[in-house]
Amino acid sequence: MSIEIKIRKNEPIDRALRRMKKKLERESIIKDVRAKRYFEKPCEKRRRKNKVAAFTAMLRARYAN
Repeated sequence: MSIEIKIRKNEPIDRALRRMKKKLERESIIKDVRAKRYFEKPCEKRRRKNKVAAFTAMLRARYAN
């Protein structure tokens, strides 16, 4: 799986880097790499997922109006 960013004519490198970062973020590649950097025990994964689900539920309940 490779990401290609073609630099347009007269495009600054900064803008091309920004496009590449956005593309990586959209495809959640950076997120996966950071998650797999260290081993995470299954119980820690469950705990983290439950924490995210509880936070999301709390936000939905707060802004349900």
